[in-house]
Amino acid sequence: MLIGAHQSIAGGIHKSIIRAKDINTNILQIFTKSSNRWNGKKIEKDDIKKYFELIEKFKIEKVIAHAGYLINLASPDKTNLKKSIDSLKEDIENCLILQIDYLVLHPGSHRKTSEEDGIKRVAENLNKIFEFYKDENIKILLESTAGQGDCVGYKLEHLSKIKSMVDYKGKILFCLDSCHLFAAGYDISNNYRFFKKELKKHIDIKEIPVFHLNDSKRECGSRVDRHEHIGEGKIGLKGFKNILNDEDFKNCYFIIETPKTGDMDVKNINVLKGLIISNRL
Repeated sequence: MLIGAHQSIAGGIHKSIIRAKDINTNILQIFTKSSNRWNGKKIEKDDIKKYFELIEKFKIEKVIAHAGYLINLASPDKTNLKKSIDSLKEDIENCLILQIDYLVLHPGSHRKTSEEDGIKRVAENLNKIFEFYKDENIKILLESTAGQGDCVGYKLEHLSKIKSMVDYKGKILFCLDSCHLFAAGYDISNNYRFFKKELKKHIDIKEIPVFHLNDSKRECGSRVDRHEHIGEGKIGLKGFKNILNDEDFKNCYFIIETPKTGDMDVKNINVLKGLIISNRL
């Protein structure tokens, strides 16, 4: 199975490839620019050259991008929305330069309006963006959220509703996050059957190429997004064992976004690998 980690791009995009190699993985997730700024610096030509050279040298199988955290396509505020659209376009342009075809995106916050209005705005704005990129090899992966604040996407049906209203349906896929699912009320440890039933009701499982694996500091249904090391949070090892041994997810790219302390990326990945039943290998 393919298990990797989110890697920093500090010092240049190519540094993320070195960091992936340092923990002995051949898949990774990155931000293509600063995650907490609207705009980023233009990627230098030398950085791009080194990036592709290292991908080939280290036989990297997949690089996934994550859009910036400020982007909010559900926003009712016109100024914020324009910044969000421009920032997402910049992420997409960077992905095209780096030949990344999966861009993970948080759907956004409806900002005290309504979930229905927020969902509608996300779809409308994705349609506007795809008008520019309908012929490009890029797909937006809508990520399940914890439901913190006014965020949409914490119900699986939110994600499917957004896709149903997007004209360019082939451009929309999904990314699930174990911490977000658990915080949103899907008990992937003790009621995995219910989670799968709800998932199949709303989403085609073949349209989930990426799964974020993070334990949760907070309890099921808290709607608070706080990541913890694998097996050290409220989900516990059982939830991850359920996911990793589920035949429906055997072709997913699994990415950890756990706290970056010491050599914990290696330890977390090894814990996950140890949960895989041998006949799945």
